[in-house]
Parts: sequence; C-alpha cells; structure tokens
Amino acid sequence: MRKELLTIALMSAMALNQGCNSKKEEEKDETKKPLSLIVVEPGHFHAALVQKSMYADVDSVVHVYASEGPDVKAYLDKVEKYNSAAENPTSWKEEVYTGADFLDKMLSEKKGNVVVLAGNNQKKTDYIKKSVDAGLNVLADKPMAIDAAGFEKLKEAFTSAEKNKVLLYDIMTERYEITNALQRELASIPDIFGELQKGTPTDPAVVKESVHHFFKYISGEPLVRPTWFFDVAQQGEGMVDVTTHLVDLVQWSCFPNTALDYQKDIELLSAKRSATKLTPSQFNLVTKSGKYPDFLSKDVTDSTLNVYSNGEMNYALKGVHAKVSVIWNFQAPEGTGDTHYSIMKGSKSNLIVRQGKDQKYKPVLYIETTDKSKGYEDAVAAAFKSVQDKYPGIELKKIPAGWELVIPQKYDNGHEAHFAQVANKYMEYLKEGKLPEWEVPNMIAKYYLTTEALKKAKGGK
Repeated sequence: MRKELLTIALMSAMALNQGCNSKKEEEKDETKKPLSLIVVEPGHFHAALVQKSMYADVDSVVHVYASEGPDVKAYLDKVEKYNSAAENPTSWKEEVYTGADFLDKMLSEKKGNVVVLAGNNQKKTDYIKKSVDAGLNVLADKPMAIDAAGFEKLKEAFTSAEKNKVLLYDIMTERYEITNALQRELASIPDIFGELQKGTPTDPAVVKESVHHFFKYISGEPLVRPTWFFDVAQQGEGMVDVTTHLVDLVQWSCFPNTALDYQKDIELLSAKRSATKLTPSQFNLVTKSGKYPDFLSKDVTDSTLNVYSNGEMNYALKGVHAKVSVIWNFQAPEGTGDTHYSIMKGSKSNLIVRQGKDQKYKPVLYIETTDKSKGYEDAVAAAFKSVQDKYPGIELKKIPAGWELVIPQKYDNGHEAHFAQVANKYMEYLKEGKLPEWEVPNMIAKYYLTTEALKKAKGGK
C-alpha cells in the first residue's frame, strides 16, 4: 500500500512538473515576437538609427552578418550607445557573424525574417534581390538602385518579392518631417490650395531643393564616414542618392495614393551634375583616413578630391513640371545644418517650405496667397479646421504674403526619430501582409527617374 501511494505521489509530481514545463513553454511561445531583424553589411549610420528605438513586434536579438572592418564596428558602437542611453535605453542583443562569406551564411541560416540594408550602394541592389529571392522581407535605406543596370535588377526584385509574398520597402524618412506632411495635407484642400498648377520647364509648378553636408554630428558625435562613401561608383552620385527623397516627396504630395506608371507618366526634360571638391585635410577630418584609398585616385586632381554629389533634374509628372536638386557642401556654417526648400504652386496659393536664416535654419511652412478674391480668407480659416483636427495645436499666423503655420514643438521630433516612424509603418504593412497598391509602382517610378536622370546628365540617351 505504501509502495502504491509512493508511486501515485511520484506520478502526480511528474505530472505537475510536466504541467509547469508546459506552461513555461506556452509563456515562452506567447512572448516570442513575430519579427526578427537581420542586419547585413551595415556601412551607413542609418542602419543603427533603425535600432534607436525598440518595437513591440520585433525580437530583441538581432542577427548581424558583415565583413570584418570599421563599418560593422561603428554600427555596433552606435547600437551599444543606444542600449546604454540615459533616457529611453534600448535592449538589443547583437549576434554577430563576420567573414567574407557573410551573405551566403545569412541566406543559408535565415535566422530572422526582416533584412535591414543600409550600406554600400554598389552592392545593395544585389543584396536586395538575393534576400527577396530567399523569401526574406527587406527594409532598405535609400537608394535601392544607383544606375540603370541596378534599376533593372530592382524591378526583378519587386517581381520576386511579389512571387515569394514578402515586402520590399525603402526608408523614406522625409514623409514624416512635419512641414512636408502638412504641405501634402494642405495641397489636398481645394479651399486653401485650389488646383495644382502644371507649370512650365522654366517655371516649374513644384520645386524641391536640398543642401547637405559631409561633416555633421549624429546622436551628439561627429559623424565618421567610410572612405567608400566618397566613391560615386559605390555610394552613387547625388543625382541618385539624396534626390530619391525629393522625387518621392513630389510623387507623394502631388499625386497622393495614386499608382504611377513610369513608362507613361514621366517625361525627363533635362539633367545636370557637378562635383564638390574636398581637400586632403577635409577628407581626413570626416573619414579619419590619412590618405585617399586607391579606388578614389580616378577622382583626384592635384590632391583635390572631386565628388559628383550635386545634381539637378527637370521633368514632367503626369503633365506637372517639377525640378529637384541637391547640393553637398563640406560643413555647414556654425549654428546651421542641412536645409530644405520646397514650393507647390496652386491656383489659390503657393505652399512653401523655407529653412534659411530668417527661419533660424528650421523648416517653416507658409501659405502664400495668389487668390485676392473676397471671402478667401474666411474660406481658409474654415478649411484649416480639418488640419487642426488631425494635428491639434497647429495654428495660422497672418503675415503680409498670407499665413505662416505655427507648429508646436511636439511635432518636431527630428530626423533621427523618423527612422522609427518608417519602421513602425513598415511593420504595420507586414502585419497586413501587403503594401498599399500604389507603393511598389511608385518606388519603381522613383528609381527609374533618378537612374535615367543620371544617365542623361552623363551624356547617355
């Protein structure tokens, strides 16, 4: 009898133990996040900025595959800085593999399901294609293609992504800058903006200009750029790099939620390019490299490095004339930084973003009226209430030319925060299992235009 009782007690204990283990397994499964990041060859600081925040659906373990060298070290240092931040620290755990076969290793192991790409643009399109071919989602920094051959491969990648039911998306942070978002919002309100004008080649209806700097501070520290960043064969020219954002904003603001056909809706009229000249000391300051590497010798004249980072294109999009241009200087004057200018011309007003001295180098949005009819001001005040419903706290301030938008500080969260906003939006799409219908055709249209403009600027047909 005692033996039977002992057996029953033992069996009960085992059952209880199994129950506890089973419960633990269930809890473990319940806490497992649906998304896991794979970071490949992180050569640009944007790779780290994606991880400046944590995400509800993303596992804290990040699988990193890269070649050995300063690029991956700089990325890991930045992530560690975010992990040890005094405010809102992150808790990423980096599992790192370095070796010449890093890409093959990543593709064979597939330890995550979202590949993050921000690095050498010469290789990026190939990494994109191989990742989606392997059934992996891809969140890629711009640009996803830097020349005509890359554009053709990118088109193949989108076809492959659709076939494999994965999402390929680029990081368009500028959509989340508040003045850009409000400019788009106001352009959709006929009582304020009227109708978007067509413009002409010499007087475009839409203009976007961007000034950037090679030497700048990121997360409070001087940015050290890799030497390959200054090789346009690896980074891409300005025409196909920063202008990606500007072309995207033109499409997104002028034809919101509309799928564009790059073969029918775009007419490229002109394109030109020029070089920014860097001295050896400037190159050393921004790269911490004592000399130009051999791959830059083709761009050096009398010890001065010529970087083709400046570009301008004029084109028509669905008949609307637009101009986008980008300029890179070495360093911004004290107290200033990167700047942006944008104008959209409507039949009742022009929507203008300025970021100069008068704006204290912060972007400010203006409604400059062209409609002098009686009742227009009352119509603007009434129509603006819909904007205030979406963005509480935003006000109109009367100025001689029209109005300035007064935007509370809470909406100005800075460029670095926009990476988390893009990532969160992408994760919404992953949850839904699809991108909006217009996103893929418009990404294709965008990269067709930038790569075609480069070809034209270099004398190609």
